[in-house]
Amino acid sequence: MSARINNLITRRKFLQISGALAAATAVTNPCRVLYALTRDKGEITPNEIREVFSACDMCFNKCGLIAHVENDVIKKLDPNPKSLKSRGMLCARGNAGVKQLYDPDRLKYPLLRKGARGDGKWQRLSWDQALDHAAEKLDKIGKDYTRCGFLFMAGTDMQSTFVHQFAEAYGSYNVISHESNCLLSRNRAFLDTYGVMPTPDVLNCKYVIMPGANRFEALVTPDSMDLMTAKGNKSKLVVLDPRFTKTAALSDEWYPIKPGTDMAFFLSLAHVIISEKLYDKTFIKEKTFGFEELREHVKKYTPQWAAKETDIPAKDIARIARELAAAAPSAMVYPGRRSSDYEDSTQIRRSYAIVNALLGNWDQEGGLQVPKKIKPGSMHIEAPFYEDNPDDRVDAGRAQMMFDEEGSFKHTRDAVIEGKPYPIKGWMTYKTNPMQTGANRDKTIQMINSLDFMMTVDIAMSDTAWMADLVLPAPSYLERQDPLSAFLASSTCSGVITRDPVVPAMFESKPVFWIVKELAKRLDLGEFFDFTVDDFRKAQLKKIPQVAKALKEDGVYNITGPSFGIHKDKPFKTRSKKIEFYNTRYKDKGIDPMPVYKQPKAIPENHFRIVVGRNAYITQSASTNNTLLWELQKENHLWIHPKSALSLGIKNHDMVKVESSAGKVRIKARVTEETRPDTVYMDTGYGVLSKGLTNIFGKGACIAQILEDKADKISGNMAMHETFVTVSKT
Repeated sequence: MSARINNLITRRKFLQISGALAAATAVTNPCRVLYALTRDKGEITPNEIREVFSACDMCFNKCGLIAHVENDVIKKLDPNPKSLKSRGMLCARGNAGVKQLYDPDRLKYPLLRKGARGDGKWQRLSWDQALDHAAEKLDKIGKDYTRCGFLFMAGTDMQSTFVHQFAEAYGSYNVISHESNCLLSRNRAFLDTYGVMPTPDVLNCKYVIMPGANRFEALVTPDSMDLMTAKGNKSKLVVLDPRFTKTAALSDEWYPIKPGTDMAFFLSLAHVIISEKLYDKTFIKEKTFGFEELREHVKKYTPQWAAKETDIPAKDIARIARELAAAAPSAMVYPGRRSSDYEDSTQIRRSYAIVNALLGNWDQEGGLQVPKKIKPGSMHIEAPFYEDNPDDRVDAGRAQMMFDEEGSFKHTRDAVIEGKPYPIKGWMTYKTNPMQTGANRDKTIQMINSLDFMMTVDIAMSDTAWMADLVLPAPSYLERQDPLSAFLASSTCSGVITRDPVVPAMFESKPVFWIVKELAKRLDLGEFFDFTVDDFRKAQLKKIPQVAKALKEDGVYNITGPSFGIHKDKPFKTRSKKIEFYNTRYKDKGIDPMPVYKQPKAIPENHFRIVVGRNAYITQSASTNNTLLWELQKENHLWIHPKSALSLGIKNHDMVKVESSAGKVRIKARVTEETRPDTVYMDTGYGVLSKGLTNIFGKGACIAQILEDKADKISGNMAMHETFVTVSKT
């Protein structure tokens, strides 16, 4: 079915949320802010007012901002109009960054667990005591289990590079990232088709198909703003999503596609485009490999066949294919970000990439682009060699084509629990919360309980910190000096941004760079961290001196100019040197060289498929306890369709039990037509175990408690849409 939506009411509600937050962050009572401050200096000069450049860290986007500071207190955060990436915008989460800084729930000093993990009993330590203890554990585990017996995991952060560098110097190649719970199957698919992960130019696109992505709520700069501008310029937006999201509300057409059938839809689009010869013959001949194989492959994937799989009418599938091809090359299937869906997610994303290639939108305005990107220098280290280390990562061989530099949280966790192929007994996490973001929370707890030592560096007592043995307080992004970070920004090309402290670090918080540097000294590895952040920046700027001036004057360095037409006649970084419809590397590894549709598992009787997603003010689990954002959503709810709710005797706001093979939770129901009758949903970041998160403790339910831990077979990406649940009134 399809739905044409009245956009005005939904858009007004959405803008009111951001506007209310922007007003709320202008602090009018300094006393309410100062209660959280600690000062060890004398009087402050009255009315000392200044403006300081920084980059937001309330999600991964790093939008440019200007902090208004009065007497060393941040009163307001505004967007930096010079930041082309963020389009002069600071969203609801960005505005709430002040409350992350002045949060009474912040970690204030090092804490050592006393008693059982999760009991919440802590002993305050000095930094010397904490670092000595951590170094002793790192040394012992390295000697007892090899250096690979210690695992490192860092979130998306401008200082995460120092955690990776410390792991390298320490000698462990067991390093995993948050991205293995999020987007690696997308990256794998596009790299294996184009040889690079392209950037979508939605600003100039005439026709966008958006499968699953929720750009008007799960904000990604600049795509979210550019998509709105493009719509104002008569671009057409088609959304495929089992939920009626804000993006669906503002689309031209919304199809509540049957979960797990996206590949069927896109292979059918390919069928229509090829069978009706709607493609650019010259582009296909010169730029692609395996077209004849693809032609034969998609013959059976007709719109009539796809309609039965997807619940989307055949006439609409055929019409969309024709409209998409007519708008080409300024047309696209949006690559999306959240790709941790199914066990064949890489192949699903390959079907997106293949349709894009059929549109000939590579390196075209309004298509998929690879803008020029500045690459800062670095400080390379020659890490020591440890003869007793094992041959490979602990999760090696568990996925067909895993990214070694990212790893797989799901497969690593399994290996740690099993103790195979070798034991891991230590874990350091930085700015990531796998207790909330990794499917099957009970298995994460099982993994943690198998360790001899776990340490967490974070700004707040997350659920992951709550389970750790040693918790170290980190400053917020507004108190830190960071390295440079290069960024891509769609049709605005690219740039560089950095951070300097806006205000002095509060309490006893220390940046992770300082922490790993101090640990390196204690482990006789000081030579590998014999530099400052200033030194690191100088190395980054060595070949790009023009960047330093722009950062000082504007807070950002932008590279402007066209992002399309700059790769003409350049070979692709694939085996064939072309865009690969047919992937011979896959064939060599026993993987289907083209996406082969396999019908998703049928939903058992009296069950629902549960899906994950985002809204405009939650960043994974990192912002649910933020006082300003919490005022907008104090708990999560289970979305359930009225037809399904009626059959179960459930009314709006009733307390229900949601249960899977992984676990069970209790949560209030939200009875709504904004989800399919066979699909339920809840927001991430609630149902916390940590009593250190006072706003949300005891509120809502944890989706990680009930998600089963399946994985994409190719990339090892966590597959979070493979879970079936029962729902009953309590």
